[in-house]
Amino acid sequence: MQITMLGKSQTFESPLTVGDIIAAMAPEYVGKALGCFCGGQALELTQKVEKSCALHPITFQNEEGRRIYERSLRFVLLLALHRVLPESDVRIEHSIGYGVYMRLLDRDADHMIVAQLQTEMEKIVEEDLPFTREVWSRDRAISYFQKMERPDKTRLLAYRPYDYFPMYLCGGIAEYFYGAMLPSTGWVSAFKLRLHGAGMVLQMPSPADPDHAAPFVSRPKILSTFAQSNRWCDILHVLNAADLNDMIICGELPQFIRVNEALHDQSIAEIAQGIMQKKAKAVFVAGPSSSGKTTFSNRLCIHLRVLGLSPVLVSLDDFYLDRDAIPLEADGQPDLEALSALDVELLRDCVAGLLRGERVMMPRFDFHASKRFAEMYPLQLFEDQVLVMEGIHGLNPTLHEGFDPKLISKVYISELTCLNLDHHNRIRTTDARLLRRIVRDHQFRSTPPEETLTMWNSVRRGEEKWIFPYQEQADFVFNSALHYELPVLKRYAYELLKAIPPENPVYLSSRRLLKILHYILPAPDEAMPDIPPLSLLREFIGGCTLYNSPPST
Repeated sequence: MQITMLGKSQTFESPLTVGDIIAAMAPEYVGKALGCFCGGQALELTQKVEKSCALHPITFQNEEGRRIYERSLRFVLLLALHRVLPESDVRIEHSIGYGVYMRLLDRDADHMIVAQLQTEMEKIVEEDLPFTREVWSRDRAISYFQKMERPDKTRLLAYRPYDYFPMYLCGGIAEYFYGAMLPSTGWVSAFKLRLHGAGMVLQMPSPADPDHAAPFVSRPKILSTFAQSNRWCDILHVLNAADLNDMIICGELPQFIRVNEALHDQSIAEIAQGIMQKKAKAVFVAGPSSSGKTTFSNRLCIHLRVLGLSPVLVSLDDFYLDRDAIPLEADGQPDLEALSALDVELLRDCVAGLLRGERVMMPRFDFHASKRFAEMYPLQLFEDQVLVMEGIHGLNPTLHEGFDPKLISKVYISELTCLNLDHHNRIRTTDARLLRRIVRDHQFRSTPPEETLTMWNSVRRGEEKWIFPYQEQADFVFNSALHYELPVLKRYAYELLKAIPPENPVYLSSRRLLKILHYILPAPDEAMPDIPPLSLLREFIGGCTLYNSPPST
């Protein structure tokens, strides 16, 4: 068989593992490669290659490499918990910087528990125990988890559409992690477990330094928003995918939709009340792609009107420079996510004039022509008016530096999903947002999912650089996640993702999303009319009455 790797080809007479091929063809990657891409698939280092193909090493610089590392490290944590507190279980909830927040289900964590788990994890890494991959039947897996008293897993597996799947064994326990793993526990030596409130944060390396656990960065506002959403999940009795599926089977999804939407409306009303109490004259709304910024901003304006104010909604996108004036990146393409793509000086001048009560000429951007309209329009803020500016750079201090902070309110919005597949397998917020964007792009931009998946890494790099560093500067944080949205999005995305063939480079990403949707029942037809026309979800599936067509960001 002939193997191509990093521009070189070599012939091998018999099947070899991925790790052996790397050692033979790219020895500089030994110990650094966490697997290999093969077409649109991720191969583990221990997998055998039996036919000619092209391989590309997966490192910690790749998102898939970081996911492989996290899955393997989670297994080490679960094995340590099994040894130290065998009667306890843990719920792995959400990311925080380069860490993952989790909580014990039967008690609060404390310094002693964290120290014991850290020590045991270090011991397990030192033991270098293999992660053994076996193919189990669904019935066998359900029987195993019943004996282990893990009802969250047995209930979830009952919804699995396939009869056989890979399980991983290590140190006497078995787990399923929905993706590739490392060969053994010795591969995940860079980590730090720390106490955080009543829970714990498992800190992992950053891409810039894969050999050491990244420093912990506190994000109290984001964690508080996650905690509030988790309380909602507890109130609604929907923590995992199986809870949501049971609700669908019982015909309770319409009621669940109404409660979710009421909670959203209550949160927006509270933010509007906070803005009014501060007597802010300008509100900046920011958030990552597919968080629902435009619908949120429109609904915020409605609630401000209820309070007697007259909001004026302006998009930061209208301050884009003409496309041919945007500086080019190293690849020769303009970086439309960068702050430099905006006419920052004009924006600051306009906002400053409006805050002084002056009549200001405002720009509009023509996205079809990729340049600003020649004609501008006048705007002036009167006593009862407040400016609401929406766009990805809304929290960047460069935009409001020098303004009176008493006149400015900043709102961060993101889809911070708290729904898990089971206690040990979370649904990442970026995957939930990606599903939203795939549906919207296909529905309203004639963009196939392959194209959306291809550009997603670029979008994520822009978010890491231009949005996430400023999220804690917000005065208010709004979680746009709707706990019922995945069954709705499955109606639109599932068949699109299934149609992507294995040879497509984005096949791995599509399979990752499908592994989530496999376990979630689609929303029934009778539940769809209960999604109100002002719902943030309507921005992605259609039917929103706030604007003629969904926004493009």
